[in-house]
Amino acid sequence: MSEALVQRIKDLEAELEKLRSQLRESSGAGETKALASSPSVTESTGCKPGGNSSRKGKKANKERPFDFSAHPRRHVALRLAYLGWAYQGFAVQENTDNTVEARLFEALLKTRLIQDRQSSNYHRCGRTDKGVSAFSQVITIDLRSTQFCGGVGITIPENVDISSKNKTAAAEVPYVKMLNRVLPQDIRILDWAPVAEGFSARFDCQSRTYRYYFPRGSLDVALMADAAKRYEGTHDFRNLCKMDVGNGVLQFERTILSASVKPLQSQHSSSTDPYDVFVFEIKGLAFLYHQVRCMMAVLLLIGQKLETPDIINQLLDVRSNPRKPQYSMAVDYPLVLYDCHFEGLSWKQDTEEVNYVVSALQQHWTQSAVKTCVLHGMIKGLEATGGVSSNHCWLVEGSRQRNYRPLLERPCCESLESRIDHFVKRGRLEWEEGENGGEMVHRGKRSKHLHTSPSLPLSSGMPSSKQSTDQKTKD
Repeated sequence: MSEALVQRIKDLEAELEKLRSQLRESSGAGETKALASSPSVTESTGCKPGGNSSRKGKKANKERPFDFSAHPRRHVALRLAYLGWAYQGFAVQENTDNTVEARLFEALLKTRLIQDRQSSNYHRCGRTDKGVSAFSQVITIDLRSTQFCGGVGITIPENVDISSKNKTAAAEVPYVKMLNRVLPQDIRILDWAPVAEGFSARFDCQSRTYRYYFPRGSLDVALMADAAKRYEGTHDFRNLCKMDVGNGVLQFERTILSASVKPLQSQHSSSTDPYDVFVFEIKGLAFLYHQVRCMMAVLLLIGQKLETPDIINQLLDVRSNPRKPQYSMAVDYPLVLYDCHFEGLSWKQDTEEVNYVVSALQQHWTQSAVKTCVLHGMIKGLEATGGVSSNHCWLVEGSRQRNYRPLLERPCCESLESRIDHFVKRGRLEWEEGENGGEMVHRGKRSKHLHTSPSLPLSSGMPSSKQSTDQKTKD
């Protein structure tokens, strides 16, 4: 073995020993540090424990309950939009948590904007049904605030010494941004407005507007537009809704302010393209359960020339036709709660949040528009090879009947009187004598989500504006 190689081995051994020595010194320092952080040492020296103890302390702080009593509350209106196709309706239900309202309250609790639903002074403008969307649903609710200086809708806790608070008005909690960051992408808060403590999205709504979108297909849209006008005015709509007697709805007169059938986009008067999209728009003070979808179903029958426009007048004549003929409703997914109108609200918008919502909706639109074009191309390709388009209307529930039976020749549903008698026997409805005479009172089960009186007086006459909106505005 050469001398150079022997010397190299000795150098490596020396370096190895040096590294071992440094490792022993480092290990000894670590033991000393561990000893210093042990309970006995920290008690005697007053040093703070490190490592896991510190992390546990931080976790304990996170689990400390939020003190809502130290914050003011503000009564606000929130305007929201949602795509209802994937949900079982807007309102919370006992048998499912897949509702828009359930997701909304999860977000409100997660952001600590409310302590619980029961104490939140919550009201909703309307109850959209399964599959129905909304562009302008409105709720009112008490949310946590920063405003110790007071203001519209502000309530300051009695135990808070406001003299010790900064007199300079602080920026309000960014309600829209906070909620949109935790809500699903198909539920968006659009804006908010401060409102007086007694303001209610349920009772103070002046009108509601629904839109139902549909393609022209083979429908006679001019005939449908003429027929829609017959809905306008105050009528008894028991033959154009689902009678919800079990929930205390005994009065079926409603006022429709306007009803129309128009193309969604301006088009040449000579256009007959079956793929043109039209919209049935209806504005009213309040609506009954499934009312819009039943009204649309009849319009679709008229558009197919299976019924004449006069059928609407006959269905609204409850003296001659007191029982609803059996027919299928229009499907749910084209229906949108388009607008809820309130007087005097000052909506507060954040430009950044509006752009954020627009971006999310553009993503949804891009996916749907491309799929529509793909399907349209397939249809056109097959038609070019001899395929014939079906004249079937795909917007009515149930299977197509080969031999159409006119509405007034069909079997009828139970009468209103029969339904009332059924629920009286079950103890759900009772006659109660009051100062202004007798009235039928609903004695249904009290839902854990309902925060109003369980007894709902129901007048036999035309309701007042507040009472009319107290009925189900659900479709």
